[in-house]
Amino acid sequence: MQFFIDTANLSQIKEAYELGILDGVTTNPSLMAKEGIKGTEAVIKHYIDICKIANGPVSAEVIATDLDGIIAEGKALAALDKNIVVKVPMIKDGIKAIKWFTDNGIQTNCTLVFSAGQAILAAKAGATYVSPFIGRIDDSSWDGVNLIEQIAHIYRLQGFQTKILAASIRNALHIVRCAEVGADVCTCPLDSILGLLKHPLTDIGLAKFLEDAKSMK
Repeated sequence: MQFFIDTANLSQIKEAYELGILDGVTTNPSLMAKEGIKGTEAVIKHYIDICKIANGPVSAEVIATDLDGIIAEGKALAALDKNIVVKVPMIKDGIKAIKWFTDNGIQTNCTLVFSAGQAILAAKAGATYVSPFIGRIDDSSWDGVNLIEQIAHIYRLQGFQTKILAASIRNALHIVRCAEVGADVCTCPLDSILGLLKHPLTDIGLAKFLEDAKSMK
């Protein structure tokens, strides 16, 4: 399973890269705004800066919701760097746009997916990635990881090549469970990835080793 970091923060992207676990980056307008990135030129420059660090797929989200607008924005974003993946919402014109992008050799990430039916449509249109939002599903009193498992099962049976990109990851347990049920990618904040490092027995064991090492001097 690949790890993408869900952020527009360059320092966090660099840290993930230095950890050796960075396979790609996902972003959205909210994450850009959080970093104070405003205006078209600033956003474009920031995407280019991210691509220079990531050296892997970078999902850049369109703002338009009509077919012509999505295609125009997507073409402009894809032209920025070979690793740009155009992030398209799960709407009717979004599916049409994904088909157009697929036919024209542009990678896509179908975002805001909350059902297996939506995932099937995205795959049929040729999406490179499909992004089920498991944390938001959990918030509605359903199990988001179950959706990942269902989509993975359907994709295997039907031979779809679309990769399952588990999004809206809230914690380290989400990452582990998504790996168990067949997600191809997890995208999450750096804190969730760093949470995989933590275990109280590791801390206890290290403290004991260090204590014993002192006694040997």
